[in-house]
Amino acid sequence: MADPKGFLNHGREVADRRPVDERVQDWNEVYPENPARALLPIIRTQAARCMDCGIPFCHQGCPLGNIIPEWNDLVYRDDWDAAIERLHATNNFPEFTGRLCPAPCETACVLGINQDPVTIKNVEVSIIERAFESHNVRPQPPEWLSGRTVAVIGSGPAGLAAAQQLTRSGHTVAVYERADKIGGLLRYGIPEFKMEKKVLDRRLEQMRREGTVFRAGVNVGEELTGEQLRERYDAVVLAIGSTVARDLPVPGRELAGIHQAMEFLPQANRVALGETLPDGVDQIVATGKHVVIIGGGDTGADCLGTSIRQGAASITQLEIMPQPGLDRPAGQPWPTYPMTFRVSSAHEEGGDRVYAVSTQEFLGDEQGNVRSLRLVEVDAKFQPVEGTEREIPADLVLLAMGFTGPEQPGLVSQLGVELDERGNVVRDKSYASSVEGVFVAGDAGRGQSLIVWAIAEGRAAAAAVDTFLTGSTTLPAPIPPTERPVTA
Repeated sequence: MADPKGFLNHGREVADRRPVDERVQDWNEVYPENPARALLPIIRTQAARCMDCGIPFCHQGCPLGNIIPEWNDLVYRDDWDAAIERLHATNNFPEFTGRLCPAPCETACVLGINQDPVTIKNVEVSIIERAFESHNVRPQPPEWLSGRTVAVIGSGPAGLAAAQQLTRSGHTVAVYERADKIGGLLRYGIPEFKMEKKVLDRRLEQMRREGTVFRAGVNVGEELTGEQLRERYDAVVLAIGSTVARDLPVPGRELAGIHQAMEFLPQANRVALGETLPDGVDQIVATGKHVVIIGGGDTGADCLGTSIRQGAASITQLEIMPQPGLDRPAGQPWPTYPMTFRVSSAHEEGGDRVYAVSTQEFLGDEQGNVRSLRLVEVDAKFQPVEGTEREIPADLVLLAMGFTGPEQPGLVSQLGVELDERGNVVRDKSYASSVEGVFVAGDAGRGQSLIVWAIAEGRAAAAAVDTFLTGSTTLPAPIPPTERPVTA
C-alpha cells in the first residue's frame, strides 16, 4: 500500500472534459488531447486512494480479473513500465476498456462502501496511454509456429482478443470481418467522441506485426461457407456478436424516418471519418429534425451525442424503466453493479430524458414520413396510466432497444451449431459449441453484454482453442462465467 492515508487525504477526482460548447463542434474525443493527458495533474493522488485491500473485491467486479491494487501502487510509485506489464497481463486492450467500460470494478471497490470509489478506469487508461507514448507497447510475435490454423469470425473486442492470444501462442490466425475495415462495432458503432479510431488502428498495427492476418470485406457464410471454413482451418472461433436489433412493432412502424440505431450510427461514423457511403445510399441525418431516441442505454447515448453534433432541432430520449435514484437500491448492495442515475458525456451536452413511458403509435404525414410519436406513462408493472397519453414531434426516430442475438441465416445455420432459447450459440465451460472445433466468444454466446466481458471471453476461448489444438495451454484465462464466485 503506497500511501496508507491516501484514501483519507484525497477525494475522488476524474478527468476534466472539454467544454460542451467546444466539443459539440467536432467529432474528437471529449477529453483534451486524450483522457490520460487530462488526468496528469491528479493521477498519482487518485492511485494513492487505493487501499490494497486484503480481499480486493474490484477483482470480482472485473470480468478480466485485472490486478488493480498492484498497478495502482505502481502508478503511485511512478513505475509505469511495471504498471503496463501488470495491466497487459490480464487485459489485451486497456485503451478500449479505459474509455468504454462502465467500470463494474469501481462499484465493487471496498472504499465505495461508504466513500466515493477509486477512479480505477481513469488510472487504467492513463497507464496504457503513457505506455503507447513511451513506445512501451511492442509486438510480441511467437517464438515458433505450431502449424495449426484458426479462423476468427468477427473483429470486435472478443474476436480481436482471441486472435491476439492465439497468434502469440504460435498458431496461424486469420480474422474475418464483413465490413470494409477491421474493428467491428469498435470501428463503426462507437462514435469518435467516445473513442477515436486511431486508438483502434494503432493496436491493429501491433497485431499485424505479431502475425495476425486480417481479411476485411469478406462476408463469411456467403463468399466463404461454413463447410469451407471447417475444411480450411483446424479451429473456428465465432465472435460474430449479437447483431439482430430488437424492433418496436407498434402502429406506424412502417413510416419513413424510423430507423434502428445501428443504421444511423455507422453512417455517421463513416462520414465523421471522411469516408463516403456506397453509391445510392442516402445518409440518415438528424440535422434540423426533432429526434426521438427510444432506449436509454449506451447506444441511445451514442445516438444522442451524434444527433447533437449533426445539429438536431430537438432530441428526446425515451426509457420505459423509471428513473433510477442517485444511491444504491436496497436490493443491489455492494459489491454488485447498481442501477443508479448516470450522466454520460452526451447527456451533458443536451437533450431531454423521459422515463417510465411507452410508445403507443407513430403518426405520419401525407407523404408517409413520421411526424410525431404518441406515448403514455407506465406504472411499476409497465401498464399504461390512464389519462397520460400525449404526442411529441418526431421527424427522426432511432430505435436503441438492444439486440436479441446473432444472425442465424448464413454461417450459423451452415455450421449447424446448437442455439439456446434466446437464439444465442450454446457453448460449454470451455467455450466449445455443439460442433467439434467450433468455439464461441462474446455476445454471440453470452448475449448482448459489456466490452470487458467480450475481451474476457475472447481470452478464455483462446485458451480453450489452444488446449484443443495442442492438448494443453499456457494462456491465462479468466474464470468462465458459470464458475464465477457469487459475493454479496
